[in-house]
Amino acid sequence: MSKLNIAAEALDHAAQTATDIPQWSGADAFSVDEAYAVQALSIERRLARGERLAGYKMGLTSRAKMAQVGVDTVIWGRLTDAMRVAEGGEIARDRYIHPRAEPEIAFVMGRRLEGRVSPAEAMAAVDSVCVAIEIIDSRYKNFQFALGDVIADNTSAAGFVLGDRHSPTLDIGNRGMLLEVDGTVREIGSSAAILGHPARALVEASALLATSGLALQPGDIVLAGAATAAVPLSPGMSVRTVVEGLGAVHFRTV
Repeated sequence: MSKLNIAAEALDHAAQTATDIPQWSGADAFSVDEAYAVQALSIERRLARGERLAGYKMGLTSRAKMAQVGVDTVIWGRLTDAMRVAEGGEIARDRYIHPRAEPEIAFVMGRRLEGRVSPAEAMAAVDSVCVAIEIIDSRYKNFQFALGDVIADNTSAAGFVLGDRHSPTLDIGNRGMLLEVDGTVREIGSSAAILGHPARALVEASALLATSGLALQPGDIVLAGAATAAVPLSPGMSVRTVVEGLGAVHFRTV
C-alpha cells in the first residue's frame, strides 16, 4: 500500500473511532499535492460506505489564519451528507476527538460554477445564502498540524449546521456575527473577516476546485470559512450562531 493510501486509511480510521494520531513530519511530511490526494482517497472511503458528497468547505479564509500557518492562499475540503447536523439537533461529544464550533456563512449553489470567475459571476450562480455553524475536529494529537497535515485531514471537516435560506441578493459583505454558548456570547466578528467579503471565498472555491478537475454543481453547499476563532465543545452545551440579516442557527452537545 502506498504512503498516501496508508495515510488516508489512518485518517479515516481516526475519524471513525474518535482516536487521534501523530501528524506527519520530516521526511514523512506531505506536499500540498500529496495532501489533496490523501484527502481524496480518504473521502473515497466515506463514499464507498454510502455517504454522498454534499459540497465543500473553505479554510484559512482569514488573513490571521493564513499568517499563522505561513501561507497566502486558502485551502478546501469536502462535505458529505453524513456530516450534516439538523438545525436544533444534537451531536454526541464522544463521537469526536476535540471538536470545535465556528460561525460561518454558507452558499447553496443554483447552477454550475467552474474556474476563474468574478465575485458577481460567483454570486449569480448562488441559489441562496444562510447562516451556518461548522464543527471542526482535527484528527491529530493536541490539534497540532502543518499545512499538508490539515489538507490531508480534509481541513478538519467534521460537521455543519445550516439555517434558513435567504436570497443571494442580500448584502452579506459586512454583517455582524456572534457565536453563543449557553446564551453567553463567546465570539464576535464580521463577515468581512472572510477574505474581505464571503463572495471571495466562493471565487476561491471555484478556482481551486478547477485545478483538481472539479466544479461546483447545483445543490452543492459551500461553507465560506470561519469569521472568528473556534470554540471547543463539551457535553451539555447549547451552541448558537447569529448573523445580522440572516438569522440564527443552533445545535446541542450531549
